[in-house]
Amino acid sequence: MLSSYILLILGFALLISGANGLVNGATGLARKYGISDLTIGLTIVAFGTSAPELVVSSIASIEGHQDIIMGNVIGSNIFNLFVILGLSGLITPLVVQHSTVWKEIPFSFLAVVLLYFLSNDLFFSPEDTKALTFMDGIILLSLFGLFLLYLRKQLQKDKPERSNPSTEASPIKIWFSIILGLAGLILGGSLVVNNAIGVARYFEVSEKIIALTIVAAGTSLPELATSIVAAFKKNSDIAVGNIIGSNIFNIFLILGTSLVIKPFNFNQSFNLDICFLGLGTIFLFIAMFSGRKRKLDRWEAALLLVAYPIYLMFQ
Repeated sequence: MLSSYILLILGFALLISGANGLVNGATGLARKYGISDLTIGLTIVAFGTSAPELVVSSIASIEGHQDIIMGNVIGSNIFNLFVILGLSGLITPLVVQHSTVWKEIPFSFLAVVLLYFLSNDLFFSPEDTKALTFMDGIILLSLFGLFLLYLRKQLQKDKPERSNPSTEASPIKIWFSIILGLAGLILGGSLVVNNAIGVARYFEVSEKIIALTIVAAGTSLPELATSIVAAFKKNSDIAVGNIIGSNIFNIFLILGTSLVIKPFNFNQSFNLDICFLGLGTIFLFIAMFSGRKRKLDRWEAALLLVAYPIYLMFQ
């Protein structure tokens, strides 16, 4: 049992270091070709912080652990919204861009609603057996493609900046960082999945609970570090954009990829968790119009943070 704990912690460490390596390498590659910091933040960093969830869910899909997949995706989104955004908002009130309020937050809510409908077969199937299918995965990935097109349109307004050649990393260093980062993600993801399952079986706890809590929190550590640092630097755009973007990535890209790898039956006990995530997203949208507009105040952030342990009590 002790070895499972040690390997689980090692897996999380490899996930975090792997994500950092991937982000650093990709950022160096982007700057080498004159891509702006804004473009890097909205694409490479957002993908990099979601990479642990992608790897863990993909491995769980291959090995047939459906509750790990759903628990990781939904649990990570809940942890991002209630804990990470709550902590960031306590550090400094978060001013949110107009486009985030009217486009990205509603798009993240659409992702939650669509997940509920697809999971419960409310569109296509009247049968009692609820399943997430290959076609559901294609739908999710298609919407992720639309989100990328939206990002591309937003980024066209931003002018690329050529970095100082003297500060550029060498191509060998860049590719070494990318390859090492990917290796860390794959190995770390495998360790997390296998040992999380071992811990769940030892304590006779369901894989769902382990995935919603330990696995979700562990794979969200890159988002936690990114948003907390951004909050201390009073960079609200990164602190909020990282969370909203990651939540969109998790449902459309990560769950979509998992379903394309292997469809699975839906555990309907996740419906309450999906509803909780939806309510949190609605609360964030409403918070943009209370007090000062387009701002998450400290008391609103505190409410998000307090709601999380209450949610865990019900688990």
